[in-house]
Amino acid sequence: MLRALADGTIFGETYGDGEPAVVWLHGWARRGSDFAAAANELAASGVSSIALDLPGFGSSPAPHQAGGARSYAPIVAATMNEIASQPVTLVGHSFGGRVAICVAASHPELVNAVVLTGVPLLRSAPSRTKTSYRLIRWGARHRLVRAATLENARHRFGSEDYRNARGVMRDVLVACVAESYDEELAAWRGPTALVWGRNDTTAPSAVAERASVILPTHPVVELVDGGHFLPTEHPDVLVAAVRRFVS
Repeated sequence: MLRALADGTIFGETYGDGEPAVVWLHGWARRGSDFAAAANELAASGVSSIALDLPGFGSSPAPHQAGGARSYAPIVAATMNEIASQPVTLVGHSFGGRVAICVAASHPELVNAVVLTGVPLLRSAPSRTKTSYRLIRWGARHRLVRAATLENARHRFGSEDYRNARGVMRDVLVACVAESYDEELAAWRGPTALVWGRNDTTAPSAVAERASVILPTHPVVELVDGGHFLPTEHPDVLVAAVRRFVS
């Protein structure tokens, strides 16, 4: 059942009966239904959960102001306060994992454990392409480059997600790409599972290895056969990870 939450700023699909023990956060340009198979499997064994459509995706309206994953954390935290009286396990894929670690670091009282998969948690060294684009963007800010040149560079160098994003969501994406979550990873001291696809090229497993060193609990990185979209390709591995933290 789809529910409007936090005064209609976010919608979520519930699975099972009673308060959710798990909250699922999807990736960029995706929606909560990515977790339907995993959520239904848990519900069949008595574990209730809710899969949120993050603002700007699925049924949830776009945010009024642009900001990165850190700006989404208060919205998700308010939603968790509304739907659960006990800490929940947060499962985040890609963009949703960025939000999950921000929520866990800023509101640890709401979080029992965190499961992350395919999350670009840490910035990598800029490529030559990114450096070229940043120079063009700098020139545009200083009126040395025409607006048309900047727009052409956006389409040439920008990712598919960037080209498809519109309005405030494009600004949200830009803000997220600029973020790195070293501080949040160091601040979160609760149980964590890092489940990654060996063939993930969007957020390679090296990112998970680096993150595991920063996390105070030093969790093991579990590598499975698959790519970036484990929630839909291999929901069973997420179910197994969640079962470590919920009964």
